[in-house]
Amino acid sequence: MGNMTLSMPDDVQEKMKQFSEIKWSEVARKAILERLESLILADKLAKKSKLTKKDVEEFSKKIKSAATQRFTHAYSH
Repeated sequence: MGNMTLSMPDDVQEKMKQFSEIKWSEVARKAILERLESLILADKLAKKSKLTKKDVEEFSKKIKSAATQRFTHAYSH
């Protein structure tokens, strides 16, 4: 098994010490594995996609616009 060293800001490390019973390396390992699974799935979906870069950009604009409208509506009342 390979090893990895992570750097943490001092304040985060101090907070982690408060929960010394937690196996932080296991938390990091699980988070990395979950992220890898998401990336692999996204890669598989992208390879099967027939969308063009232009299509993706248009969808992105629509999603951002809709999210902005929802956020504005939710916080304007």
